[in-house]
Amino acid sequence: MAKPTIRPANPCFSSGPCAKRPGWSAAALDGSLLGRSHRSTEGRARLAEVIDRTRAVLGIPADWRVGIVPASDTGAVEMALWSLLGPRPIDMLAWESFGATWVADVIKQLKLPDVRVLEADYGALPDLGRVDFSRDVVFTWNGTTSGARVPNGDWIADDRQGLTICDATSAAFAMDLPWRKLDVVTWSWQKVLGGEGQHGMLVLSPRAVERLESHKPAWPMPKIFRMTSGGKLMEGIFRGDTINTPSMLCAEDALDGLRWAESVGGLSGLIARSEANLAAVADWVEAKGTARFLAEDPAVRSCTAICLRLTNATFAAQADGGAKAAARVAALLAKEGVGYDLASYRDAPPGLRIWGGATVERSNIEALLPWIDWAVAEVARDLA
Repeated sequence: MAKPTIRPANPCFSSGPCAKRPGWSAAALDGSLLGRSHRSTEGRARLAEVIDRTRAVLGIPADWRVGIVPASDTGAVEMALWSLLGPRPIDMLAWESFGATWVADVIKQLKLPDVRVLEADYGALPDLGRVDFSRDVVFTWNGTTSGARVPNGDWIADDRQGLTICDATSAAFAMDLPWRKLDVVTWSWQKVLGGEGQHGMLVLSPRAVERLESHKPAWPMPKIFRMTSGGKLMEGIFRGDTINTPSMLCAEDALDGLRWAESVGGLSGLIARSEANLAAVADWVEAKGTARFLAEDPAVRSCTAICLRLTNATFAAQADGGAKAAARVAALLAKEGVGYDLASYRDAPPGLRIWGGATVERSNIEALLPWIDWAVAEVARDLA
């Protein structure tokens, strides 16, 4: 097979940190408050602007708190788990690596007694009809390592008694989140808007705030997890007064991403860009047969973490099911400089993962796909 001649203008397809927005350069950071305290008037104002623009782009209700917290999405999720769980039984949903991590946190670390785990294999969802909303419910909206997402929020009860705690790190800004059905939502800057790592976002509903102020966890709480003082919410966290020192350089980059989001039509524009990327891959899968989606049901396919199995018969005949062959394909694409960080997540089935978030141009995905055909053919020839 001849080597393709058209190359992606941007070969960055990592699932985090993700591609910077189109046209980004370091000049976007020229206004950063470098060397200034995040607690200065100007520093607080920048962080508050991140919160305010985030609320506006995502359409978060005015009475939901929005805060910047430490340690990326992982920190935000674990703040919620450690701070809120305990008063009610819990349903945990897991269909990929990070959902399984939250299960381990709740069962092995917090050691909570009444926990049901509803699981599914990579690429599928558990039976959402089995979820009991008299219990607290913890789930990922979009499986970053499995390419499967919940299709909507219709399965979430409006009259729920428990809290819904949603890890939305690879969904926020690319999918329509039903805020009135979600009590805790987390994500990080490094995903759909192409920001930098180590900063998490945490959204709390009034019901979540009520739980925080009425429930005292039975375990010690590290400083970076504490959201109350004297039984009252620390409101400063949700006005830009962060728990620990943030990077003002990264905050400036987050603002740049938010301004770009506004320029492409806000949330609807971001969703359209991500869905267009998924559509490009779907057209190629149907036309070429080089790969198939890990999520076989189109209704649950992620438009950000697009996970693929390679269908080559030579790969499937290998003793490891094609894991090394898939890794060689990813390495060959990187060597050619046409696609970086395309290997599946280490715990996921072997294949490729293409990030399709809003900062990725459809034209770059369309340019990448013939290179995947070529790389698969090259590796299969070597194995034959």
